[in-house]
Amino acid sequence: MDKIEDLNPNKKYITWQTLFLMALCTVIGIDDIMYNFQNQGMTVIFSWIVMLIFYVIPYSLMVGQLGSVFNKEGGGLSSWVRGTDGEFLGYFTAWTYWAASIPYAVDSGNEIIVDLGWALTGSEKFQDKISNAQFALMTFVIFIIFIVVEHHFSHSMEVLSTIGGGMMVIMIIMLVGLGFIGLIKSGGQMATQPINMQTFMPKFDWHYFSTIAMLIYAMNGSELVAPYVTKMKKPQFDFPKAMVALAVTTGFLTILGSFSLGIYFNAYHIPNDLKMNGAYYVFDMIGQQYGIGKGLLYFWAWTSVFFNCALLAVLLDAMTRMLISDTGDRYMPKFLRKKDKNGLPVNGYILTVALSSFIMILGIFLPDMNDIFNWLLNLNGIVSPGVTCWIFYSFMRIRKNPDKFPSQYVFIKNNKLAWGVGLFLLVVTAVATIMGITPQDVAQGSATWWYELIINIVAVIVLIGLGAILPGIRKREEQYGIAFDKRQWIIMIVLILAAITFGVYLGGTKIALRGLYIAIEGIIALLIVWAVGHRKPGLVNTKD
Repeated sequence: MDKIEDLNPNKKYITWQTLFLMALCTVIGIDDIMYNFQNQGMTVIFSWIVMLIFYVIPYSLMVGQLGSVFNKEGGGLSSWVRGTDGEFLGYFTAWTYWAASIPYAVDSGNEIIVDLGWALTGSEKFQDKISNAQFALMTFVIFIIFIVVEHHFSHSMEVLSTIGGGMMVIMIIMLVGLGFIGLIKSGGQMATQPINMQTFMPKFDWHYFSTIAMLIYAMNGSELVAPYVTKMKKPQFDFPKAMVALAVTTGFLTILGSFSLGIYFNAYHIPNDLKMNGAYYVFDMIGQQYGIGKGLLYFWAWTSVFFNCALLAVLLDAMTRMLISDTGDRYMPKFLRKKDKNGLPVNGYILTVALSSFIMILGIFLPDMNDIFNWLLNLNGIVSPGVTCWIFYSFMRIRKNPDKFPSQYVFIKNNKLAWGVGLFLLVVTAVATIMGITPQDVAQGSATWWYELIINIVAVIVLIGLGAILPGIRKREEQYGIAFDKRQWIIMIVLILAAITFGVYLGGTKIALRGLYIAIEGIIALLIVWAVGHRKPGLVNTKD
């Protein structure tokens, strides 16, 4: 186990206020409110209230207790699972969390491109001038830039989080405050009409329940800052403070923020690009209403730039910490654990870029930039809540053995009741994850709907499945000195890239039964890769 003094040798502590702002960057923002408003309209207010009471508050306080129990470890969620269930599950948790953060990071990179476009042009028209390939390429460049920044400027994350998180709070307060003042000035005139009890009551059908995963995605993420508990002076007290502040702020932002959107957008006829451009539309309307033109729009654009830069910085750094702090030698291949002089896993960064590129390639054949944006959000609504299940599982484990896992901070003193709450949240999250795999924002049964369903499944299999085969690769390293020789690496990489490219091409066509053809060519490619990788590597290349 890593000791806290080893992980923070310079004694540079983070205050609970700073950690709160860092967590805020990973949990909620205006965009999260937009996403769910487009999915559910004004009924999302009912959903936010239910989620806040029965999900966000217990979720945040569970994270607080887990952080307190394991306050001398640096891996966050993977430390918790490893501490309760051993090395293998700790490794697999670290991998799944890291892999599930890939679509989140890609989505953040995409948002930075959208933000910069608005910040520089003040309009959404630039989006029509960007092809899907250019959108993916620019996101790739953003990734490279941030990896370089993280590598050379160790405090960039904390600075960006403080600026971005602080500005985001200000902008959401402005959205709510100016929206309600404008509502009073206009004599109660709202774009959403009629307003009655039915406006806020959801229709409990498949569509509604399939969007619950996106609500969870919007509200989870506080565990991402758990590794920084080692940088707090009194983590057993300060970490819960940050989590409680996060829950309260989340409730304020989501409920009042969603109502404010109903003032400016007709919840019965929501623009299709609201998820990507809605925040800009609303601040443009508020600016026009108050006679300040596009001033608020530009201010929001740069706020969003800093916020998403902070989010991407936290994601990349936290993902790296997960990978290097709590992945055991037994299961993680040596080449992925290779570190540079600054202690960062170089090949881990390369793998991050590779998997991010894979996700971008999957979406490149969707009709337009807006479809790519919405699909990535849908994918995040699958993988992110799925990995969140580990949190509730870990909480159930420590409450089943309270003597083995003492904590100065305890959420619900009755162990059986606490265990039951953890089980309830685990089941809800797992069911929402499964239902969330169905595509949103496109016509059900259309060619795009089927294509998105296929690439949702492919992305999940690749991201999670890769972690399942890494222990086998590590075993080959121990057996032969290296996992594969140079020739094997080249053949397998070429085969995988060719299979992905051909599969994505097929997905973009209108060939009948293309889903079946994609599955067949994928299985054939995997069998060939297995046959090549199963061979004994050439001993001439056994140098580390």
